[in-house]
Amino acid sequence: MFVFYARKLSIIIFLSSILVLGALGIGLVSHQSWQVFKPEAPITHGSAAKKCVSITVNVDWGQEDLPDVLEIFKQHHVQATFFITGRWAQENGPLVRKIAAEGQEIGNHGFSHPHVNDLSLDENMDEIRQTDDVLYQFTGRHAKFYAPPYGEYNDTVLAAAARSNLRTVLWSIDTVDWQNPTTQWIVSRIQNMSHNGAIILMHPTPVSVKALPDIITTLAGQGYEIVPLEKLLSE
Repeated sequence: MFVFYARKLSIIIFLSSILVLGALGIGLVSHQSWQVFKPEAPITHGSAAKKCVSITVNVDWGQEDLPDVLEIFKQHHVQATFFITGRWAQENGPLVRKIAAEGQEIGNHGFSHPHVNDLSLDENMDEIRQTDDVLYQFTGRHAKFYAPPYGEYNDTVLAAAARSNLRTVLWSIDTVDWQNPTTQWIVSRIQNMSHNGAIILMHPTPVSVKALPDIITTLAGQGYEIVPLEKLLSE
């Protein structure tokens, strides 16, 4: 009798061990899968190996100042990256065409400039898709980069961009030009914070127009080449 119960207990322990190991295995696979499919973090800078920087201009307003921004870039032979919202592009088609025609790079900034962390995966992808449709209509090109509105992101936002074949880009230097600081404050900020691979965030504002020539000459004086994101991130 004792032998019978001992064998029965051994069988129960053996089966329990299999169940526990199985559960651990499932958990391990799930964790590994999460690691494999977790979207990459946003890009905030390029390579530190070369003295190159990028200027990005986020556009959801500022059509009054944007032509001056373009003219300054043209005069200084600078190629920047303009992240444009779909709703702005719909209302300012000629300016979108002008940006593209002048050789500036164009990126996706979502359609309605929402707080993307509050949106579902499908809603985020729809924001990106609508914008891509509008930008393609005016430029004949598909964007390669996505700048989430407000610089917000979470795993859902990153996954939406990745599924849309876009790389998510933020910045390493924020001019905070939308707060209307002085021109000298912006230029000094760039001068003090500049580094190899820097991504500099700007907007089409009056103070940006005033500061931009000095920003370009300051960066050139420090030995930096200003390049669009595609070139910055390919080196």
